[in-house]
Amino acid sequence: MVSRFFCNFAGRYPYNTIIAMLQIRCKNNNVTKSFPEGTSLLDVYQEFQDEIQLPYPVVSAKVNNVSQGLKFRLYQNRDVEFLDARAGSGHRVYVRSLSFLLYKASQDLFPGSKLFVEHSLSRGYYCNFKKKNNELLTDEDVDQIRQRMQEIIDMDMPFRRTEATTEEAIRVFTERGFADKVKLLETSGQVYSDYYTLGDTVDYYYGPLVPSAGYLKVFGVEHYADGLLLRVPDWTNPTRLAEKVEQPKTFEMFAEKTRWDIIMRLSNAGDVNKAIQRGYASELIQVSEALQEKKIVQIAEEIDRRFHRKENPVRMVLITGPSSSGKTTFCKRLSIQLLACGLRPMSFSTDDYFVNRVDTPKLPNGDYDFDNIETVEYSLLEEHLLRLMQGERVEIPEYNFVTGKREWNGKKLKLSNDTVLIIEGIHALNPLLTKKIDDALKYKIYISALTSISLDDHNWIPVRDNRLLRRIIRDYNKGAYTAQQTIAQWKNVCEAEDQWIFPFQESADVMFNSALNIEFAVLRTHAEIILTSVPRNCPEYGEAHRLLKFIRFFTPISDKEIPPTSIMREFVGGSSFKY
Repeated sequence: MVSRFFCNFAGRYPYNTIIAMLQIRCKNNNVTKSFPEGTSLLDVYQEFQDEIQLPYPVVSAKVNNVSQGLKFRLYQNRDVEFLDARAGSGHRVYVRSLSFLLYKASQDLFPGSKLFVEHSLSRGYYCNFKKKNNELLTDEDVDQIRQRMQEIIDMDMPFRRTEATTEEAIRVFTERGFADKVKLLETSGQVYSDYYTLGDTVDYYYGPLVPSAGYLKVFGVEHYADGLLLRVPDWTNPTRLAEKVEQPKTFEMFAEKTRWDIIMRLSNAGDVNKAIQRGYASELIQVSEALQEKKIVQIAEEIDRRFHRKENPVRMVLITGPSSSGKTTFCKRLSIQLLACGLRPMSFSTDDYFVNRVDTPKLPNGDYDFDNIETVEYSLLEEHLLRLMQGERVEIPEYNFVTGKREWNGKKLKLSNDTVLIIEGIHALNPLLTKKIDDALKYKIYISALTSISLDDHNWIPVRDNRLLRRIIRDYNKGAYTAQQTIAQWKNVCEAEDQWIFPFQESADVMFNSALNIEFAVLRTHAEIILTSVPRNCPEYGEAHRLLKFIRFFTPISDKEIPPTSIMREFVGGSSFKY
C-alpha cells in the first residue's frame, strides 16, 4: 500500500506537498525500505549499496522480474534485484550499451559510414563496417575508433531515453536515413516506441541501456576480416575481457548465410515483415527449405566421394550441435540423401553406452550431470566401433531409461561393404569418443541455428534465443515441460554446451546452419501463447517477457506451408519423420 504525507524533503519539493511513499523490497538482501514516488533505481541502489555489496559494478536491475535500466523510475511498490554484468540480462544491457558507444564513435570519426552489428563470434561480436567512400577499413581507423570510444567513456556521456509515439520515432529515423529502423517500427504494431541518444547521435534499442558511458570501462575493438570485432566482458568476471577464441569456420558459415540474406533482400525483421505483408511468405519458405536441402545434398555427395576413395575411406559420420539445433531431423534427411547416393546409413546411438544411473557424475548441487562426457562409457563404445569397422559382428548394449541400467539383449550389428555409420550426440566431436580411430576415416558435422536475421542494423538476435524458443515450443507440445521449467533449465544447458560442445565445433569438416529466415514469424504463432503462461511472480518471467518483446517484432504466419520434412517440424510438430 502506498502511503502519503506532507513533507518538503530538504527543499526538493514545495512545502506541504503531498508525497507518496513506496515500499521497495531489495531482493539482493530481502530488505524493504521506503522511498518517495518517482525515485530512480539508481537512487534506490545508492541507499542499499553498502548492505548488498555486489562484487562487481551494478549495470541494471530487475523490477518485478523484468529487466530495467538504472534510470527507470518507480511509482508503485516493487521488488527490485540489482545486477552486474555477469547476469544474463545485466550482460545484455552492458553489451547493448557498448554497441551504441561503438556506433557513436564510428559516426563521430566517419560521418555517413554504416555499422552492422551482425552476430556473436570469438566471444565477442562481429561488426561489418562500411565507410562512406567504400574505402577499406584500416588498422589506423580501428585505433581511432577505440580511442574515441575511450574519450566518450572518460567524459561519462549520458545515454538518454525518449519515449515517443511510434509515428514520431519513425519520423526521427526517417530524417536520419535509418531505413532498417523505419521498416522495423512500421511493421511492429506498437503505439509507443523508445529511442536513445548519446550526445547528438540517435539510435534504437529494444532493451535498456546503462545510465552513462562511464559504466563501460571494459571493452575492446579489433580489426577482424573486413570489419570489427567488439570484445566484451567475461561472463564470470566482468572486470576483464572474455578470452578470444578463433572461429574461422563459424565466421564463414555466418558469412555464407549473410550473403544469401543479401541476395534475398532479407537483412532484418522489417524486411521479413514487409515480404510477408506483400504475400511472399510461401516463396520465402520454399527458398529457405531449398537452400537447406541443397546443402544437405552437397554434404551427402562429399561423404559419398570420401567413402569411395582408395585410401582411408570414410566409414563414420559424426554429428553434433547444441540443444534444439535440429540434429535429429538433419540426421534423417542426410540419411535419405546418402541412400540416394547408394550408401546404406546405419545410426549408432551413444545413449546406449550411458553408464548406469548410480554411476552418473553429479553437479555441485547433487543433481545428475547427464551432459558430462563421463556419463558415456566411451572406451567400450570406441572398442565396438573399431571392431565394427574391422568387419566383426558386435553385440551392442541397449540402455533402459526406466531402470537407469544398461542391458544386453542380444542385439548385434555388422557393417556391410556399403554401410556408413552415423553417430549423433553432444559428445560426437569430442576426441575422447573416437581417439583410437584415424581422423581420415571420420566425417565430422557441426549443426546449429546460427541466426543471421537481425531486428535492425544494431539489434542482433542472439543465436541462443532461436534455440531456446524452439526448445520451449517442443517441450510444451510434448507435454514434457512448461515454458517456466524449460527457461529454468536453460542456464545449465548453456553451461554444458560451453564445456562439452563448443570447444570442438571448429574441428568439424563442415558446418550446417539450421536457422530459417522465416522462422521467427512461424515461431511467434506457437510461442506467444506459451510464453504468456509463465507466472509474473517467478524468476523465469523476465526471460519470457524479453522473448515475447522481441518475437512480437515479427509478423506472425501459419506453419501450414512448412513441409513435413522441415527441421522446423521437429519443434512445432507435424513432421513426417518418426522420432
